[in-house]
Amino acid sequence: MRVGYVQFAPEFGEVRRNLDRVGELLAHGRADLWVLPELFSTGYQFRSVGELSELAEPVPEGPTTTRLVALAREGGFHLAAGIAEKADGRLYNSAVLVGPHGLVARYRKVHLFYEERNLFAPGDLPFSIAQVGGAKVGLLVCYDHLFPEAARTLALLGADLIAHPANLVMPGLGQLTMRVRALENRVFTVTANRIGTEARTGEALRFTGLSQVVAPNGDVLLQAPQDREEARAVEIDPARARDKRLTRLNDVLADRRPEFYHLA
Repeated sequence: MRVGYVQFAPEFGEVRRNLDRVGELLAHGRADLWVLPELFSTGYQFRSVGELSELAEPVPEGPTTTRLVALAREGGFHLAAGIAEKADGRLYNSAVLVGPHGLVARYRKVHLFYEERNLFAPGDLPFSIAQVGGAKVGLLVCYDHLFPEAARTLALLGADLIAHPANLVMPGLGQLTMRVRALENRVFTVTANRIGTEARTGEALRFTGLSQVVAPNGDVLLQAPQDREEARAVEIDPARARDKRLTRLNDVLADRRPEFYHLA
């Protein structure tokens, strides 16, 4: 199975332009699963809830999800992507997983970062996994990387791979923690980060790039530069993520002692 990331610099508010750019980048690569950044079609730095509401879309009926499904159908692959979702009068920082036949899974970001909490409702859907070819895939979004419980939940559900759309701004942090999440859960992780700068609110956000694919032993199989757009993929064997043995006598999931994991 080939998995990869798409790293680029979205232009704020230019949904069609951003979707077109993703299509251009995907035309030069081949993968079974591509991961796109967080809020890839809208940009990140909203000035107000009203502005966010104007750009947020229903799922799966909205133009972004519809276009992603069309791209998946044309290319015969799956896509995981971060989008601004509008549902039942609420706005969510969401991720969708789509394939040639439509929406496969949806996740709403549980852990909201910084000023996101002033714009988005916290996620209200349980962590879940979906089948993509020969792999079971779970979704996280950006700041979720800093919460080991999130990735561990996906691993306990049987995830072979965690798709991680992101807009990382703290140099090296998310890339490091997703290596740890891969290692401690013995799963593959694919982080798709964006590049560029947004300074729409008087505070400049510089996105750190370095999108990556990480193996269950923590090795970085593929990593993008800090400041260049690219779509790259690598061959993986999802079966590697089903071997949780650390040594002949240790299994990182079977050795858990959950009866002790609580406050006294």
